[in-house]
Amino acid sequence: MYAIKAIYDGTNFKPLQPIPVKEDYEVVITFVDPVTKDAAKIQIDGPLKLPRSTGRGLLKGKVWMSDDFNAPLEEMKEWAW
Repeated sequence: MYAIKAIYDGTNFKPLQPIPVKEDYEVVITFVDPVTKDAAKIQIDGPLKLPRSTGRGLLKGKVWMSDDFNAPLEEMKEWAW
């Protein structure tokens, strides 16, 4: 997953940095703030990688499930089929 900054002029998106991919990607576009004159001049060097803390496997080894997770509950026996 990559994040880049761009400016939208009402018709087109102008990336403020190189786009690091060559193949097709699904994208999500989020409008953050209106552009000021100073922000339009900003150039960012290289792609911004998201920190590892937002990736897959963040909770690996920290979450567990009881062996009897799917066992019927005593409190629900009167409604069981």
